[in-house]
Amino acid sequence: MRGLSAGSIPHLPRGVRLHHDMIRNTHVLLAPERAFDLDTVALEVLMLVDGRRSIREIASDLAARYDADRSVIEADVIDMLNSLVDRRILGALSPGSDQKP
Repeated sequence: MRGLSAGSIPHLPRGVRLHHDMIRNTHVLLAPERAFDLDTVALEVLMLVDGRRSIREIASDLAARYDADRSVIEADVIDMLNSLVDRRILGALSPGSDQKP
């Protein structure tokens, strides 16, 4: 599934959460019976995934924070989040959807 767009609103589904592993001093994404190590970039993106912000808003926030080209960041964020959707670790609402995560 490669259906995310800049207007999509990503969210962590029930049972999936960010967790700080104090023993290894790193953040992981926990899902039922799975754990994923996160690099710095993935962590920055996922910390902005709140079920309210669109990918466009997330990319704009990151572009302003790092003084970078929003369109490049947006494309990278879409690609990263699509890989999580494919693994069923991330959900997303379509632009204009009345549903709640």
